[in-house]
Amino acid sequence: MRVSGFMQLKDFLAQMTPEIYQNMKQSLELSRWPNGDKLTPDQREGMLEALIAWEHDNLPEEERIGYMPVNCKSASGEDASETTILRFKD
Repeated sequence: MRVSGFMQLKDFLAQMTPEIYQNMKQSLELSRWPNGDKLTPDQREGMLEALIAWEHDNLPEEERIGYMPVNCKSASGEDASETTILRFKD
């Protein structure tokens, strides 16, 4: 990431409230802005990056995006063929 992009993200995260976080997370889950417009791939990528960064400083590990408990099947060496892969809607 460019330094200017990092500074913009850092400034944005400093102003992000839990309400903004929830709205962004819902938009990411639905692949749409609250007004119904679809998120572009770049918007999804940037939003996910911001959400993960915010969560790192504001949520316990088990509540963060992508959290996998230590005792998951893939960590225990069991067959992970039942693993579900989440994909975003286009």
